Amino acid sequence: MPARARPGSRGPNFLIFLADDLGRECLGCYGGSSYPTPRLDALARTGLRFERCFSMPQCHPTRVSLLTGRYPFRANARWGRLPDSEITFAHVLARAGYATAVSGKWQLAQLKKQPDHPARAGFQTSCCWGWNEGARYWDPLIWQDGKRRTDLRDRYGPDVHTDFLIDFMARARPGPFLAYYAMTLPHLSSAGADGAPGAKRASYPELVAELDRQVGRTLDALACLGLAESTLVLFTADNGSPQGITSELAGRRVRGGKSSLADAGTHVPLIARWPGVVRPGVAQDLVDASDFLPTLAELAGAAVPEGVTLDGRSFAPQLRGEPGRPRAWVYSGFGGRSFLRDERWKLLRSGELFDLARDADETAPILAAADTPESAAARARLLAHARAYFPGGALP
Repeated sequence: MPARARPGSRGPNFLIFLADDLGRECLGCYGGSSYPTPRLDALARTGLRFERCFSMPQCHPTRVSLLTGRYPFRANARWGRLPDSEITFAHVLARAGYATAVSGKWQLAQLKKQPDHPARAGFQTSCCWGWNEGARYWDPLIWQDGKRRTDLRDRYGPDVHTDFLIDFMARARPGPFLAYYAMTLPHLSSAGADGAPGAKRASYPELVAELDRQVGRTLDALACLGLAESTLVLFTADNGSPQGITSELAGRRVRGGKSSLADAGTHVPLIARWPGVVRPGVAQDLVDASDFLPTLAELAGAAVPEGVTLDGRSFAPQLRGEPGRPRAWVYSGFGGRSFLRDERWKLLRSGELFDLARDADETAPILAAADTPESAAARARLLAHARAYFPGGALP
C-alpha cells in the first residue's frame, strides 16, 4: 500500500496518460478521421485541448524529459536509461504527501536487472512491462513492485495495467495521488502475435481503438470512485505515429513520423480536464515535454528540486484560465539531432529552416544562403534564443 497523503494537502489528484506512438492526427478532436476515438474526443470536449504540444522525436527521451522537467542532453540520458541522480515528478509529489503509482511501459531500465528501478524513480507502487524482455500484449511479461508476475497466462497486458491503476486510485482515495499511466498502446507489436497462441498481430487501427477503450475504462472508474472533480487528467503522447502509417488529418494525408524531427514525429496531442477549474476550449500556447514537472509541482504546491536546472515552464496558469508566461519557443532533440521552433518557424541544428505556415509537410528547407528578409529575421530570432539559453550557444 502506498504511503498515505499528509493531512491538509490541497493539490488535485493527477491522472496522466502517456500514449506510445500516437500523433495528433489520430484523434478526431484534432481533425483526424482515420480512427474512431470517442472517449478521447469526449475528454477534449469537456477539457482544454492544446494545439501546440511537442515531444522529443523518440519515446525514451520524451519519457526522461517528461519525468524530470529537463531536456535529455541535460539529464545525460543514454538510450533506455534514467540516471539515479535525476529527480522525477514522482519524487517531487511524494515529498509533498502524494501517493504515487506508475503502470505500463517502463523504458528507463532493464527491469530483470533492476526490478526496483520504478521505486528508485519515486513511484511507491508499480506495474510495468519489462521493456524488450517479453510480450507486452497477450501473456505479458510484467513486473509489479519489483517482482515478476506469474499469473498472467491468457491475460491482456493493457487490461492488467488499467486494472492496477484503478485499484490504486480506489485504495489511495480521496488522495492526493499521482497515477501515471505510461501506456503500451498503440505501439505496434514487434513480436508477432505477442504471446497469444493463434492470434493475429493487431493492426494500428485496432490498437488505437484499444487505447481509446482503456482510457475510457480508467475515466469511468475515476467517476465511479467519486474522484473526477478532484482530479486533473492529462493525456499526451511520447512521439508521433509509426513511419509507414498514413492517416487523414483535416482533409490531408499525414505519414507517421516517429523518430524524425518533422511535425509528424514530434507534434503530439495534449488534453487537460479538471472539472470546475479547467475551462473547456482550445489553447494555442507552446508546450513541450519538459513542462510537466513544473506544472504538477505548482498545482500541488510542491517544492521543485533545489540546485537543479529545470528546462520546463509551468502551464498551470493556463489550466486555471490565466495568461501565465507562455513559451516563445520549444525544443526537441536527442542523439545529436534537434530543433528549436516557435509558432511558425522551425530551425534544425543542421541549419535548415522551415516556414510551417507555407510548408506544413516540411518539404522545402530554407538554407541561410537562400534566406528572404522574412526568413532571415526568423532565423536570427531563433538563433538568438539558442545563444541565450543553451550551453555554448548552439543547439545540443
